[in-house]
Amino acid sequence: MTAFDSFPLGRPAFVTNILDRAAHLRGSDEKLFALEGHRDARAYVVHRDSLVVKQDAGGPRVLLTIDEALKYGANPGTIFLGLRDGAAVFGMGISAASVEKLLTRDDVAVTELRGMAMQGAVPPEQLSAIAMAKSMVSWHQRHGYCANCGTRTAMKEGGWKRDCPSCKAEHFPRTDPVVIMLVTSGEKCLLGRQKQFPAGMWSCLAGFVEAAETIEDAVRREIFEESGICCTDVNYYMTQPWPYPSSLMIGCTARATTEDIIVDHMELEDARWFDRAEATLMIKREHPDGLAGPHPFAIAHHLLGRWLHEGPDAPA
Repeated sequence: MTAFDSFPLGRPAFVTNILDRAAHLRGSDEKLFALEGHRDARAYVVHRDSLVVKQDAGGPRVLLTIDEALKYGANPGTIFLGLRDGAAVFGMGISAASVEKLLTRDDVAVTELRGMAMQGAVPPEQLSAIAMAKSMVSWHQRHGYCANCGTRTAMKEGGWKRDCPSCKAEHFPRTDPVVIMLVTSGEKCLLGRQKQFPAGMWSCLAGFVEAAETIEDAVRREIFEESGICCTDVNYYMTQPWPYPSSLMIGCTARATTEDIIVDHMELEDARWFDRAEATLMIKREHPDGLAGPHPFAIAHHLLGRWLHEGPDAPA
């Protein structure tokens, strides 16, 4: 199965959730302990941007038993992600020291999530649950102390809250909204390059939504700041959870009212217009100069693919 098969148009990574979040169970430690102790319970073990993977005879397996996770050195604190067919699924972190020990083994690997997903090594339907585990583990690792008084906080409600024992402040995980947009002008679309992109890759422009800002204003502002292009007719397409570390990509389209590009080189390496024919070759990986569009893993591919498939006047 290729990445194009794994992520058909309109279905990027992380959007298909197979779990019942079962939020009503988060407040009962007794029920969560019982679920965790059941033989059907499973866990995703996350280390930074990677997963602990069991190398089975049939191929890599990312969903581990609780006993496997603990044997490999996962932290005992579990984050309740939800239920799948009645069985509990948890997220667990693991220390760098434990990961170092695993790197010497042949039956276990610690593999970067993005690469596994792009290569089709993880079933697409599991990616949303993995994204949840990754985002939540990362949040706990970065928010162990109260932002109000500095006291060490405690995990509560199955990992969906941290409480401060000193000032009684409650801390909840947050998701950062990011706009990502395809700007078009007739038969042309605007794409940009960042320095860290693979050679020849171009993608949609994107940026964080600021305080007290609408999605529409964020689209117009980011496009103008990064490329000098003014735009109008902002329309929503779809969203994609993005666990790097915990964002929600808000896919939009917009129509340019100017075409003269002024690149902000603090944000982009370059930006330019591509006509429909060239963009089609790029998204198919058939461009004679080796230029390529975004990977089907990412929502940017689906913004571009939808425009190419349905035409410049496709409804939002």
